Amino acid sequence: MPNTSDILVIGAGIIGVTCALELARQGLKVQVLDRQAPGRGASFGNAGHLATEQVFPIADLSILKRLPAMLLDPMGPLRLDWRYLPRALPWFTRLLLNLRPAPFAGTVEGLRQLNQASLPAWQRMLASIGHSELLHLQGSLLMYEKPESHTALQALQQRMRQQQVAVEQWRADQLHRAAPELDRRAQGGLFFPETGHFIDPYTTLLAVVEAARQAGVGFIQSEVLAGQVLADSVTLQTAQGQLSSRRVLIATGAHSASLVKSLTGVQVPLDTERGYHLMLPNETGRLPFAVTSFERRFIMTPMAGGLRLAGTVEFAGLERPPNHERAWQLLRLSQGLFEQALDAEGATPWMGFRPSLPDSLPVIDQACGGRVLLAFGHQHLGLTQAAATAELVGALAAGRPAPERFRVDRF
Repeated sequence: MPNTSDILVIGAGIIGVTCALELARQGLKVQVLDRQAPGRGASFGNAGHLATEQVFPIADLSILKRLPAMLLDPMGPLRLDWRYLPRALPWFTRLLLNLRPAPFAGTVEGLRQLNQASLPAWQRMLASIGHSELLHLQGSLLMYEKPESHTALQALQQRMRQQQVAVEQWRADQLHRAAPELDRRAQGGLFFPETGHFIDPYTTLLAVVEAARQAGVGFIQSEVLAGQVLADSVTLQTAQGQLSSRRVLIATGAHSASLVKSLTGVQVPLDTERGYHLMLPNETGRLPFAVTSFERRFIMTPMAGGLRLAGTVEFAGLERPPNHERAWQLLRLSQGLFEQALDAEGATPWMGFRPSLPDSLPVIDQACGGRVLLAFGHQHLGLTQAAATAELVGALAAGRPAPERFRVDRF
């Protein structure tokens, strides 16, 4: 293994590899280290939605009313494993404190800033590597089925317009003209014209990896065992030997907390939203854009390899095995949404760890006098915000300060 570099990126998910490419283009010697092959973690199976419209945290004060259902319903859209409750309580306490008006407004502002930068950042990155075709910009739809949901969606539309989110209210006839396969009982929805979807998130990541390799980035598959920040470098002990670099970037998603603590002494309140998907390989051409069900609380994204059903949130930590019944529950949720039932033959379930901080904002910052850069905690917006995060990390590496809302010392 080459044992010297300007920056060693720890983590080969979509955040890590986009940052590596950006840093290499600054003329830096970059290596990427991960215990898995690039993109085999959460970046492999995300929903593929470029979710720039999602400027509000995943939770609001109604989470208190939903807590009993979260504990008792193993198939619910928001699930808290009762065995994980003692470990999760401090994180949930912080989450509730962040729902007070002032911090909540700060979260919304931070998400809005980063999301507004995300689409143009991805357009620049994909154009620069010759793969603009990987991102389809036909918008996305939040549909509803029950007439009584109309008032709630009107209120949501108003809130989004206040945050400068482009949104249109669609009647049932507009919805069915655009997505004729959806069941005729659909009432309408909110259409977001400035969003889109990736036709395959993993293929997108591999395209970025290939561009990074061509820019001189080296990739090492090994596990970090220990590390130390020195006056002029950072050394890491890995399963394959010692690595040394002038700086490191920690971009290991839901697995970042222990490494941040080890290298910097900073303890971040990072937890994981376990997300599931079910991939239906025979369902191509069913939808023109990503569609989210308001009442059923999951998303359906058309991809080159079929239709991906994704969503739901499960808090059960990093150690418990996946509950793939939650992935199959997505198929049951789809029943009645289409004129003809979806074809589930050959369907494959998947689970990944979304890195979540209690204020729903990522950490994009530096520590130890700039020896350690940080980029993690993007919750369910990692793919959306990756290219914009890479540009911010590039600015950090060039000596510009971190955006205040994303600093690690906010905790």
